[in-house]
Amino acid sequence: MATRSQTAAVLLAGALALAACGSGGTQAPAAQNGAKTLVIDTSFDLKTADPGRTYEPTGLIVGKATYETLLTFDGGDVTKPVPALAESYELSEDGKVVTLKLKQGATFADGSAVTADDVVFSLTRVRDMKGTPSFLLDGVEVAKTDDSTVTLTSKKANPALPYILPNPALGILNSKVAKQNGATTDPQDKAEQYLNSASAGSGPYLIESFNVSSQVVLKANPKYYGTKPTYDKVVIRNVEAATQKLNVQRGDSQVALNLSGDQVTGMPANLQVKKTASANVIFLFANQNQEISKTTPNAKFVEAVRKGVDYAGLLELAGEGATQAPGVIPSQILGALGADQAAKRDLEGAKAALAASGLSNPTVKLEYPSELTVNGLSFQPLAERIQANLKEVGITVDLNPAPVTTALDNYRNGKEEMGLWYWGPDYPDPSDYLVFLPGKTVGERAGWKAGSDKTVEESGEKAAVAVGDDLRKQAYADMQTELNASGPFIPLIQPSQNIVTAASVTGLEYHPVWTVDVADLGAK
Repeated sequence: MATRSQTAAVLLAGALALAACGSGGTQAPAAQNGAKTLVIDTSFDLKTADPGRTYEPTGLIVGKATYETLLTFDGGDVTKPVPALAESYELSEDGKVVTLKLKQGATFADGSAVTADDVVFSLTRVRDMKGTPSFLLDGVEVAKTDDSTVTLTSKKANPALPYILPNPALGILNSKVAKQNGATTDPQDKAEQYLNSASAGSGPYLIESFNVSSQVVLKANPKYYGTKPTYDKVVIRNVEAATQKLNVQRGDSQVALNLSGDQVTGMPANLQVKKTASANVIFLFANQNQEISKTTPNAKFVEAVRKGVDYAGLLELAGEGATQAPGVIPSQILGALGADQAAKRDLEGAKAALAASGLSNPTVKLEYPSELTVNGLSFQPLAERIQANLKEVGITVDLNPAPVTTALDNYRNGKEEMGLWYWGPDYPDPSDYLVFLPGKTVGERAGWKAGSDKTVEESGEKAAVAVGDDLRKQAYADMQTELNASGPFIPLIQPSQNIVTAASVTGLEYHPVWTVDVADLGAK
């Protein structure tokens, strides 16, 4: 099971991206001979265009456009993988083997056919090169059965695999071209420099230019075998949020990806605003390690906090489009709890729980990253609201914001007495949330050791091996119900994802993995 050891890197990269200040002055190339150009402004979180190494949000946008995967999702629907380079797939009854039949007629950018050998090489490279996304295929053996069939075999039941395969990090490379330019299936791989300047995929776009700090220019792949994309050129620019707003309002860009709920209010009628709950879940936790705190491991204290938070008030802060998180699994993903199961404030119940805890006027320290924002939402006002809520209960909360690097160290090392953080999906499958269980990655960060809660752990073990959507949906819902009843985590909100487009842009659907599929965008 993925443990997301890269969480720190992802969060830090996100913080740095949000701090990055694009001038907004990088002009898109003028349309020539009637060619259509699309300009997208975003806050860059970008390191590479090598699909086997990319795991940052902007990189996944680029990867989705330039490489195809075996499976994909239809628009923003992440509940069911659909064919891409594979025309069909089948999961074995024991959940250990995925058999994929390859589509005939798919070609790479140089016109050569996509083969089973390319698939085996590409996926083996991701797994064994030990780049950031290699964990996606941990313990998965990749084999060619015949010229049109590939099997992926896991030692344990792995029903999440079809939901993992659409990740752009698992894009299929032209193995012949890649090998000629230094690609190998081990850590000695040297193809990244080449792949940052050229496309060795079968996607609808090619890389024209690539700069990790300013802009990426994509051009339509003239040899693309599928439906041709609407835009001949796509310019993705690194621009701070305030400038994104100005650019899209004055027509210098057609898409702005990183505006907060406040920034999208009052947009002119000639712009389209798409507001959806993001797949990020912001949560509070109380450390269960007695060496860290004598207060927060108290079950009645945790109950007092859970009942004392004003969830409706936090939603007001988050703005339109945000939703309350009933559990740790976000609403878009199989197994999410219904809104009717979300916690509600019960001030009297909170006071009663605190009285039953035996703690008298406790004081606790709440840590969180000071400069990190999630979907334009800062942690500071959320922390201040929580502090005020718990004061009414009789709990004094000392706020302790820290730079993201410092906060991350304390968080990852399990040293925070209380923490305010978020989790975004590595892949849109509920198994990615097993990390919240005792002894798992996030559980350990909350001082929740393996063996701490047998009921929760057994529900997680049952969910992990469940096969079939109906069984999995119920098993993960049950796991979260148990987690909410006795765990140290208090799910708060899913902040809003706000995307603004020009009236001319059609077909935009927010996706929790690659944000937006540029090849799906049309024009009117």
